[in-house]
Amino acid sequence: QGVGRPSVYHAVVVIFLEFFAWGLLTTPMLTVLHETFPHHTFLMNGLIQGVKGFLSFLSAPLIGALSDAWGRKSFLLLTVFFTCVPIPLMRISPWWYFAMISVSGIFSVTFSVIFAYVADVTQEHERTTAYGLVSATFAASLVTSPAIGAYLSASYGDSLVILMATVVAVVDICFILLAVPESLPEKMRPASWGSSISWEQADPFASLKKVRKDSAVLVICITVFLSYLPEAGQYSSFFLYLRQIIGFGSASIAAFIAVVGVLSIIAQTVLLSILMRSIGNKNTVLLGLGFQILQLAWYGFGSQSWMMWAAGAIAAMSSITFPAISALVSRNAEADQQGVVQGIITGIRGLCNGLGPALYGFIFFLFHVELNELLPDHTSGKKAMQAPTIVAGPPFLVGACIVLLSFLVALFIPESSKANSTKKRSNSISTTLSSRLDQSNGEDIEPLLQDSSV
Repeated sequence: QGVGRPSVYHAVVVIFLEFFAWGLLTTPMLTVLHETFPHHTFLMNGLIQGVKGFLSFLSAPLIGALSDAWGRKSFLLLTVFFTCVPIPLMRISPWWYFAMISVSGIFSVTFSVIFAYVADVTQEHERTTAYGLVSATFAASLVTSPAIGAYLSASYGDSLVILMATVVAVVDICFILLAVPESLPEKMRPASWGSSISWEQADPFASLKKVRKDSAVLVICITVFLSYLPEAGQYSSFFLYLRQIIGFGSASIAAFIAVVGVLSIIAQTVLLSILMRSIGNKNTVLLGLGFQILQLAWYGFGSQSWMMWAAGAIAAMSSITFPAISALVSRNAEADQQGVVQGIITGIRGLCNGLGPALYGFIFFLFHVELNELLPDHTSGKKAMQAPTIVAGPPFLVGACIVLLSFLVALFIPESSKANSTKKRSNSISTTLSSRLDQSNGEDIEPLLQDSSV
C-alpha cells in the first residue's frame, strides 16, 4: 500500500511535516506555558519535558522491536499521531495539553522508526548520507516554521497558529496512511508475533549493560552523555529564557532559530566534511566539544542580545559533535555491529532527553530565576533582566562545566582501528591478507566492536 516504492523521501516528508507543525507553536507555547504556570515556570517546563523524554527512553526499544515484527508503517502512524495529539489541546485546555505532552513521550519516538525505515530501503554504504538527509530535513523544518508562527501570531492571534499546526499534523497522518508504503518485506517478519518479542529486546537498560563489555564504547557513551545532557536541557528552556530574561521578542526568537538553523546545516555538511578530512575524526569531536563549552559559558554570563547572537553562531559550530561521534563509532564497528553500537548511543541520548530538561528547570528554581510577567515583544534585554547578576543563566554555566568533563573524557577515545578500516575496504582482497591485518592489530580491537555474538 502507498505511492511508489518505499524510499528515503517518504521518511523525509514525514519528519518535515511533524516538526514543522511543532515549530509553528514556538511563540504560542511561551504564552501558554507562562499563563498555565505563572510561578516556577522554568521548573514546571523542565519537569514536563523531563517526563516526556524519560518515557521516550523507556518505550523506544519496545516500539523498535515491535516495528521489526509488525512493520514500520503502522508504528509511524502510531508515533506521529500520539506526538501530535496535544497540539489542538493547547487552545482547548492548557492543563490537558501539558498532561498529554508528558504522556505522549511513550510514543514520541518517531526518529527511531524513521531510521529503521531508512535502513530498510537503503544499502549499507548509502545510510550515512540518508541519515544526514533526514537530520538536515529536521533542521530545515525548524528554520522556517517558528518565523511563520511568530508572524501569524502577531497578525492574527495564537488561535490561527494552533489551527494551522493542527492541519499540518493531520496532513502528515494522512500522508502516512495514503502515501507511505511499508518498507519491511513480509518475508523478513517473524512467523509468530508472540514469540518474536523478548524482554531483552524491549529492555531499555539492556544496551547500557553491554557498555561494560567494551572500554572504547564506554568512553564514547560517557562523552555523549556528558555533552548531550546540557544540550537537551538547553533546548527545553532556551527560547523561554530568551523571551523572558534577555528580552527577545517573538520575531527575534524566530530569526534566531532560523539563523542558527541555517548555520548548523552548513556546519554539519560543509564544515564537518572538511574537518574530518583535515584534522581527523577524534579531533573533530574535541573541536565540537570546545565550541559547546564556549557557547554555554557565553550563554551563562551573557546578559545582552548581541551576546546571545554571537553565542548562537558558536552553538551552530558545536553541532558537528554528534555527527562526528556517530561517524567515529561507525568507522570502528564492524558491519554486523552497527545497529548495536548506534543503538547504545541513541539510548544514551534518549536518557539525556529526560534528565536534561529536569536538571535545567531545577537549577533555574534553585537560583530563583522566575517569571513575574509576560514581557511584550518590544521589551529590551536590559529591562527584561529581573536583577543584575554576575551569572545571568546559571544552568548554562553548569552545563559548560559538564561539557568540560565530557571534553576530558573524550581525550581517551581511541583512534579508529586501522585493521577495521582496512577490513571494510578489502572484501575483494584475499582472505589471507585480511587475517594478517586482524592478527597484527588484534590488541586494538575491542570485544563489542568485533564479537558478533553480542
